[in-house]
Amino acid sequence: MQLPDDLTTRPLVPSDAAAVTAVMAASELADVGEVMIEEADIVADWQRPGYDVSANTIGVFADDLLVGYAEVGSQDRGDAAVHPDHRGRGIGTQLARWMQDAARRRGARVIGMPVPQGSPGDRLLDELGYHVRWTSWALQLPPGANVPDRPLPEGYAVRAAEEREHEACWTVQEDAFLEWSVRERDTFEEWRATSVLRPGFEPWQLRVVVDANGEVAAMALLQVNGDCGYVARLATRADQRGRGLAQALLVDAFRVAAEHGAPRAELSTDSRTGALGLYEKVGMVVTSTWVNRAIDL
Repeated sequence: MQLPDDLTTRPLVPSDAAAVTAVMAASELADVGEVMIEEADIVADWQRPGYDVSANTIGVFADDLLVGYAEVGSQDRGDAAVHPDHRGRGIGTQLARWMQDAARRRGARVIGMPVPQGSPGDRLLDELGYHVRWTSWALQLPPGANVPDRPLPEGYAVRAAEEREHEACWTVQEDAFLEWSVRERDTFEEWRATSVLRPGFEPWQLRVVVDANGEVAAMALLQVNGDCGYVARLATRADQRGRGLAQALLVDAFRVAAEHGAPRAELSTDSRTGALGLYEKVGMVVTSTWVNRAIDL
């Protein structure tokens, strides 16, 4: 990597997760005015079975301080960030080229990453020839607003998932997500690494709607960061749609988050799902817009 003489690089190790979080947080704060990343996100991604952190990451350092990083994740997705204090030094360009080379070595035919729309990262990737694959939005339920109750069909119930239902939750989520996401199916162990094994997870955060036969008809994964309850995943079984199960899960997730000290409610969605209108209909508002930019290798 061709960088200024005062910068060095090395592969990252799991103990660098806090430093990566700090760089990404500073970048988000500068670009969208709020911090959405937390260290548990990095740790969960890096603990996926078979993922070699050092083989798939690079860090840029000023002395011992991490000022930029990039990684190639599963399949065709990567991520990168440069601390705002070190932008304009060519770091982002070098990280983008490193990601392309790393993805090629893994046999990928395309590599992409999310960036805030209109941000310096968005403009840089546009200049480097990256195209927009999809648009995503972060949404928040305004303070004082409530999602209207949606009664469940007779015989259905919403509650915390039991451990014996984890595999069913994985199946419902992957079946639903793969209807619009072009990727390989995550294994159950990969799902566990980023959900129930994620640092800070507690059993009440995995919510389900069960039908009259006690089978999982819909699932939601709630994550709590300070005073914010974030619905990280929401999926309904194909044969159970149109019954208001997703809305019932939203009501339930926001309620239990508030009961556990997180009255603020957030989630995200993207243009592949067609769900933006659903969330806006229940009173959520867009707080930031992101684009996933990719380049063919």
